[in-house]
Amino acid sequence: MKALVLLCFLSISGFVQAQGLIGTWQLTDDQTCLKAQFEKSETEKELEQSMGSTQTGVAKLIRFDKKGFGEEGIFSVGKKKGAGMNSFRYDVKGNELQFKDKKSGIIAQRFIIDEVTESTLKIHNALKDCEVKIFSRVK
Repeated sequence: MKALVLLCFLSISGFVQAQGLIGTWQLTDDQTCLKAQFEKSETEKELEQSMGSTQTGVAKLIRFDKKGFGEEGIFSVGKKKGAGMNSFRYDVKGNELQFKDKKSGIIAQRFIIDEVTESTLKIHNALKDCEVKIFSRVK
């Protein structure tokens, strides 16, 4: 009986996290292991500020739908369609987000969900804790 209650609780918590993912998210911060290892010196920070804005009208978006399918790609300002759109299936098991090949169903990437709120999604690579991606909800 205890095992049945525990199984129901785990499946409900996975369903709730999957429901929180549904929608369109824009990548706002992508921290790699290399960035985490090296900190910028004061001179580099000053030079970076004086170089001006490096932001462009390009955004990396990822979409999750209710049926377990998603797509990601690069969107430019003024364009309806994204460039290099990749379709995939996804699955949430506990706090693990799995990206699967659309046709074969083989797991292509695994991420750990650190935080899901109404406006923020924070995940990191399951194999490398130092690779963190932070998204903001668009729709």
